[in-house]
Amino acid sequence: MYQYTDFDRQFVRLRAAQFRDQLERWQAGKLPEDEFRPLRLQNGWYVQRYAPMLRVAVPYGELSSRQLRVLAKIAREYDEPEAEVYKRAVETQGKLGSHKLPTHYAHFTTRQNVQYNWIPLAKSADVMDLLASVDMHGIQTSGNCIRNITSDERAGVAVDEVVDPRPYAEIMRQWSTLHPEFAFLPRKFKIAITGAAEDRAATGWHDVGLKLLKNDAGEIGFRVQVGGGMGRTPIVGTVLREFLPWQQIMNYLEAVIRVYNRYGRRDNIYKARIKILVKAEGQRYIDDVEAEYRQILEHDGAPHTITQAEFDRVAASFVPPALAQRVYQSAEVTDAALREQAADDVQFARWLQRNVAPHKNPALRAVTLSFKRLGQAPGDANADQLDTVAALADRFSAGEVRVTHDQNVLLPWVHAEDLHALWLAARAAGFASANVHLLTDMIACPGGDFCALANARSIPVAEAITERYQDLDELDDLGEIDLHISGCINSCGHHHSGHIGILGVDKDGKEWYQVTLAGSDGSDLSGPAQAGKVVGPSFSAAEVPDVIEAVLNTYRDTRNAGETFIDTLRRVGHDPFKAAANGARFKAEEVSA
Repeated sequence: MYQYTDFDRQFVRLRAAQFRDQLERWQAGKLPEDEFRPLRLQNGWYVQRYAPMLRVAVPYGELSSRQLRVLAKIAREYDEPEAEVYKRAVETQGKLGSHKLPTHYAHFTTRQNVQYNWIPLAKSADVMDLLASVDMHGIQTSGNCIRNITSDERAGVAVDEVVDPRPYAEIMRQWSTLHPEFAFLPRKFKIAITGAAEDRAATGWHDVGLKLLKNDAGEIGFRVQVGGGMGRTPIVGTVLREFLPWQQIMNYLEAVIRVYNRYGRRDNIYKARIKILVKAEGQRYIDDVEAEYRQILEHDGAPHTITQAEFDRVAASFVPPALAQRVYQSAEVTDAALREQAADDVQFARWLQRNVAPHKNPALRAVTLSFKRLGQAPGDANADQLDTVAALADRFSAGEVRVTHDQNVLLPWVHAEDLHALWLAARAAGFASANVHLLTDMIACPGGDFCALANARSIPVAEAITERYQDLDELDDLGEIDLHISGCINSCGHHHSGHIGILGVDKDGKEWYQVTLAGSDGSDLSGPAQAGKVVGPSFSAAEVPDVIEAVLNTYRDTRNAGETFIDTLRRVGHDPFKAAANGARFKAEEVSA
């Protein structure tokens, strides 16, 4: 993982000190609320439904065990709501149908960040100092600026990777942090980058999506998509360049964002994202970007051209970890031993199939620890669990983990011969569920339990579906299914891109849910990123599990041998699934009558 330089470290610590000064002046009444608000937002501090929420940046998803232990310390010692605040939250939730509101937890997001929901603002500067002590921060995790740059959780180790995207992501991070021209854009701005055949970073759904590739001459460049996004108007990004030489990516991004900054809507928050500008202007926007790009190259001297020396400087900070010295067995011997162990234990065999991925180094594997379990919201991890993951990382993965787009954690440096020992340790800790990419490996935002924007709660719906589908035999039979849940149209749970999407909506002050089908985040190699389509009117929370079951039963009845859920949907069309979903509702109404 990236090794911070002295400059990086000093920058983050000075930023923490600056925030402490801002907080103290605000507390003393010397800094007005309207001036303090943008300052706290650009350091990751929101005020949510009941309490402040902190978003911590995890650039391109990489965390060390040392950082994990500090995140655990923050959860244990600071994620504690004030008594009156928590009492009010519990009373409000009780009116909706109570369930536990967790404290002392961190939450992994779909954008590879970490969030906390209960830290009092009075303690925020202490938390920022603690984060800075391990090279972490919340800089630009909020506000109308360039946000945390995300990437493939298997970057640098994936067998389908053409080019490692991490050095480029780090160069972009350094360029975009506190960029004076882009500190107050019309709206937030998100960049994702991948260098693999499979798009595990969902690049098409970002304001800018970048894919590294090589042309026929072996030269490295970027496929550049612009204007992707979810929310009220789900749009997959438009390709502006099929191949842009890697040296020019910063100059081109400067042009893309500068045109957006110049013409993006500032009069309407719902029309302020770059996707609206690209959709409205079409070729005119592309022409303006190309004209601005030529201006940067020909008249401004191409100031952000990445030189080979600069690339080498940053890439040198991504040194593979010093793995324990071993006498490696041949791949054939190791694979034979794993097959023998799997033959004796069906649970271990399932885990190998679902949670273990191949590695560029044939002696290693990349292993996903599942954070999806009954009784715990997707992506949540309490303080003890974070400490346990840190210990597993130290023992099995050279002290490094990655946060995944699917709200799990990946160990990227596991010796193949250690897989059985890791499985035993992960199972004891509750992280070995062999459900990765299956129905219960769902994505869900915190929803109405915490978010002030949400129309409905996500967590109880996720819990109800998880409870119904606990049989791993049944989950295996259903195969790979992306289920995504959002508590409002802002789509933090990425419901638009789910094979099955669930969206919380408000009707007469009550919680209802729309169901969409056939969305894709682009990671499915059989098809591009696309938004799902609504299958019928909204359903009550109690009806949602029956609707999902009806949809899945229709899949079982119509699939061909070996056909996945999304492939069946694309072949058969929506009508049978829509009829099944609405039929489940009518059946529920008859039963209640």
